Amino acid sequence: MAFTLSSPILSHKLSFCSSTAPRHTLLSTHFTFPPDSSRHGPPRFGIAPLKLHCKSTKDDTRVVLFIFLVMQELASWHSFPTKLYIPTVGHGTETVKTLIAAILIFVQISSPLCLIGWEFWSSPPANAVLYSPDTKVPRTGELALRRAIPANTNMKAIQASLEDISFLLRIPQRKPYGTMESNVKKALKIAMDEKDYLLGSLPADLKEKGSTLYASLIDGKGGLQTLLKYIKEQDPDKVSIGLQSSLDTVAELELLQAPGLSFLLPEQYLKYPRLAGRGTVELTIEKGDGSTFSPEAGGEQRKTATIQVVLDGYSAPLTAGNYAKLVIDGAYDGARLSCTDQAVLTDNGLDKNGYAIPLEIMPSGQFEPLYRTTLSVQDGELPVLPLSVYGAVAMAHSEDSEEYSAPYQFFFYLYDKRNAGLGGLSFDEGQFSVFGYTTVGRDILPQIKTGDRITFHDWEQNRETSALPPQLSCNHCLYRQS
Repeated sequence: MAFTLSSPILSHKLSFCSSTAPRHTLLSTHFTFPPDSSRHGPPRFGIAPLKLHCKSTKDDTRVVLFIFLVMQELASWHSFPTKLYIPTVGHGTETVKTLIAAILIFVQISSPLCLIGWEFWSSPPANAVLYSPDTKVPRTGELALRRAIPANTNMKAIQASLEDISFLLRIPQRKPYGTMESNVKKALKIAMDEKDYLLGSLPADLKEKGSTLYASLIDGKGGLQTLLKYIKEQDPDKVSIGLQSSLDTVAELELLQAPGLSFLLPEQYLKYPRLAGRGTVELTIEKGDGSTFSPEAGGEQRKTATIQVVLDGYSAPLTAGNYAKLVIDGAYDGARLSCTDQAVLTDNGLDKNGYAIPLEIMPSGQFEPLYRTTLSVQDGELPVLPLSVYGAVAMAHSEDSEEYSAPYQFFFYLYDKRNAGLGGLSFDEGQFSVFGYTTVGRDILPQIKTGDRITFHDWEQNRETSALPPQLSCNHCLYRQS
């Protein structure tokens, strides 16, 4: 589903430029109107291009009125290229502003579409969200997954303060190290002032591990104190490495704080398998035509390649649970892949036994998913797990109804900002049940071709968990298929 922007398209080619000439206080205005060969009969001003040249040193109002009268005379012309050159100094600058106003009046008179219809400065919400360059969406699966963890508010405040540094590091040349330092000090203050609250929210059997992570976050090699040191050294490479280390530790603490679902599932959906936390699946891809994948650094050509996907049951417990059960049952063993410009898609698996899960999307700022409904991006709704990330993993729509996901068919989304709005959002954002992200092997996705296959041999998991309906619950399960 695509959202399109429409705006009046004027056939006039009108441009102007302003320059300042020293030691002159005059306004010099030139108009050039070539004849319109598309009109029947001779052009109103003859065969030769019309050139107007006006100068004014004192009474610039006469110039504006003259130009306006000329523009009125040309109002019936539907298409002509117009070039306007305005060198100006002194009080002539004010006259330029007046001329611009006159030009706008001219465009309104001569255009079949009036300026009232121009809404580019007051776009409706859909246009504002899809095309706003300020739209902050996660650019990697790791960032999207970290933001999706339902941790306590203090932990989220530390995370937000550190993530802001990621944006500051993108600034070229003179980076705002002072602001970065303030952000780290803010995160440190929260971590130290709220230590009891941060660790008190951990389950009893995880408190020891949480205390170790907390100490590492404060004073560890990749902790906040070390990050503060790198910022003071103004070394962007060290800051980037230290920041990623601190954010990884923050994510580990948050996962300990969120051992299960933070909401109750609707009663009618309790029959479905569900993943109450995080899971990791490793898929091995084999070339169908006998070719090879590009070698890893210093390695050899490979006939198979591995892709790792992290499933998020916090935001999509039913969709992730259904997929995890299919993986455990070996349903994707030998699955054939198809490729488009925007996705790598499995076959429809009509002979497989999956569940037709209702469309499941959790909006940002909400505490539970919406079911059987898409998000209204035009109203500013954005999902916790956005599709607009390269390597996002989502279920296809059911063939019977778009209110349900397909029981078996899933796809890797090959996000390309060239096919998205200026805000970085896919035009399909909020339309599919995203349940995870590719975290390892993103470089493999563009190498997959139609006819390649997923191959499985066995699976492992690093924690006891029920793998059958109605519950598939774990904080972080590993399903390794290779």
